[in-house]
Amino acid sequence: MSFTVALVGRPNVGKSTLFNRLVGRRLALVDDQPGVTRDLREGDARLNNLRFTVIDTAGLENVTDDSLQGRMRRLTERAVEMVDVCLFMIDARIGVTPADEIFADILRRRARHVILAANKSEGNAAEGGYLEAFSLGLGEPVRLSAEHGVGMDELYDLLVPLAATFEERSQAEAPQTDVSIDEDSEADNTEGFGEEIPDWAPSEKRPLQVAVIGRPNAGKSTLINQIIGEERLLTGPEAGITRDSIALPFSWNGTPMRLFDTAGMRRRARVTDKLEKLSVADGLRAVKFAEVVVVLLDAAIPFETQDLRIADLAETEGRAVVIAVNKWDIEEDRQDKLKLLLESFERYLPQLKGAPLVTVSAKTGRGMDRLHEAIIRAHTIWNRRVGTSRLNNWLAAMTEAHPPPAPGGKRVKLRYMTQAKTRPPGFVVKVSHPEALPESYKRYLVNGLRLSFDMPGTPIRLFLRSGAEQNPYKDRKSSQPSRLKKHIKPGH
Repeated sequence: MSFTVALVGRPNVGKSTLFNRLVGRRLALVDDQPGVTRDLREGDARLNNLRFTVIDTAGLENVTDDSLQGRMRRLTERAVEMVDVCLFMIDARIGVTPADEIFADILRRRARHVILAANKSEGNAAEGGYLEAFSLGLGEPVRLSAEHGVGMDELYDLLVPLAATFEERSQAEAPQTDVSIDEDSEADNTEGFGEEIPDWAPSEKRPLQVAVIGRPNAGKSTLINQIIGEERLLTGPEAGITRDSIALPFSWNGTPMRLFDTAGMRRRARVTDKLEKLSVADGLRAVKFAEVVVVLLDAAIPFETQDLRIADLAETEGRAVVIAVNKWDIEEDRQDKLKLLLESFERYLPQLKGAPLVTVSAKTGRGMDRLHEAIIRAHTIWNRRVGTSRLNNWLAAMTEAHPPPAPGGKRVKLRYMTQAKTRPPGFVVKVSHPEALPESYKRYLVNGLRLSFDMPGTPIRLFLRSGAEQNPYKDRKSSQPSRLKKHIKPGH
């Protein structure tokens, strides 16, 4: 199970001590002086059989100006909104303070789930503070002593039911990827679907999940506001306004979707703010929850290093990818710019060859219909299935046109091919010497699959397995030999 718990409360109530206990090592600085923690610390926590991410926050202080304390408070408040559970800690030996009451009100309004903990509860001196904690209106407090490990079992009992709901949520939102299909299957959807609605088509129950990612200030939130037709997300000229990934259910041109707006991703060396680090991690999680990833570029500065890394991340995760170039409304020489974009795309992202590139203006709404069509097509190709007999007819034609090399005189035979997975398409090739087949020949096969079976842009996985069995389709006459061979040229 994976969820996030933030430790919040006034300075010096024992947050860092509990953080160290949960992560099992001394990561957070602990001191009797208040305010030692000035930013957010994140660690992998373990409590019995629960695994979760714990965040040690700066002490909440009743300051709202631009002083260090004020900035620390805003940092903590944003963390409160981002995490799944807030563990609100008070000092039971001191009792409830006016600041505790103010922050309890903040948590009631902003936090998803709150657990109230009366820390330093060892000894009779803490009894009065424990009873006062009921007045905060956050339910029954759990007695803790972070220093001595008291109350960990009680805390576990409170987290378990919440963890179960997070697991259900994750299963409900997680996309179906790497879907296995029967080997030797003749299911084939390269010719369209007719009137039959495929089982993977978006529905109200399982909407199409789309993540919008890109560098800060590329216009991601503006784009989503344009798609849904209302100002649902905060926008502005400042880079990095969005801090967490926000999922919005929505129907776009009749297609049920869940749209993820993610925080802008900077180069790692520039991610110095702890909250931004959490935001980037949240964006990476959004990519894993998506089926189609829209990589949004700024037309003025496209295909910078970070853009390429973001697009490569989406391809590595096996997601369908659409490249959208934003702020097209302010471009003057559009024809030349478009030609340059296409050339750069092919040069810098060959692993996404053929993926749709769409020019849009999130501000004016230009290109929104084209973007919708590109997303639907990318999702359709991501679900592509090719029948086994067609694949083996194709493989025979490919190897005849361009036989695999024989490194060291060792002849490599490609005996049989079948599709094993969809979302993204994955193919298994039985090879006499898998280790001897060079990468260049694998690329030849992948590029051929894209061209012959209409799979531009989508990630394609090719798995080589040793095996002596012969191709059972070897002697069968191809039903479409001319269609397959017309795309194959010697030396391809």
